[in-house]
Amino acid sequence: MKKIFERLGRSTLNFLEEFGQISILLFGILRFTGSIPKNRKQLLHQMEHIGVNSLPLVIVIAEFTGAVAAWQAAYQLKGIAPLSFLGTATSRAIITELGPVLTAIVIAGRVGASIAAELGSMKVTEQIDALETMGISKVRYLAMPRFFAAVVMMPFLVVIANVIAVFGAFLISNYFLDISFSVFFNSVKRFFLIGDFMFGIVKGIFFGGVTALLGCHIGFKTEGGAEGVGKATIRSFVLSSAMILILDYILWTLNF
Repeated sequence: MKKIFERLGRSTLNFLEEFGQISILLFGILRFTGSIPKNRKQLLHQMEHIGVNSLPLVIVIAEFTGAVAAWQAAYQLKGIAPLSFLGTATSRAIITELGPVLTAIVIAGRVGASIAAELGSMKVTEQIDALETMGISKVRYLAMPRFFAAVVMMPFLVVIANVIAVFGAFLISNYFLDISFSVFFNSVKRFFLIGDFMFGIVKGIFFGGVTALLGCHIGFKTEGGAEGVGKATIRSFVLSSAMILILDYILWTLNF
């Protein structure tokens, strides 16, 4: 019993210590907000890496997300409501939940892990130490551009994913369920709420921020050579995905 409490206490202290380190990193990033013009090249490069280069993967995921959402909604509506409501059923689920969450998890796997691996490699090869020796802040030069690039680009990716997913849902509805363009999109328009759209955008901002923040934190704390970099990459994806789902629940709770 004593060992159980010791382990629990140690885990709690480790969690609080790491939470404090992440909070300090976040405040450090926000403190360098005024340095964005000075680091605009790094920021634009990260925006391209996080946003533009992620588009093909986001489009493919969104297309099949919309298709699955249409089949699932048709199954749920069968015998309960007419299929003319399929447009609103799929669009609201995609815009408020499926689009932001699935896009964020994809970005966590592609970008969050990439940030952790890149910064982890720099840490174990002492490149970060070299930057600090030259008087260059690792937070300003490395973390801040990645954080703000993710915060800016994630909402755009969410919007694109929503549009592609809704179009994918329409294709399934049209070709397999004989629902016309006008019936599907009239249903979407009739029950569309701008609040749902904005809620998805807000989710994208939070998801992008937490993904980049965790990737930077884990990258800066990497130890143990190539093996440590591999572990950091996995840990970044796991923690980012978990935090995305936890944040999703918290934001839903606050929204209600």
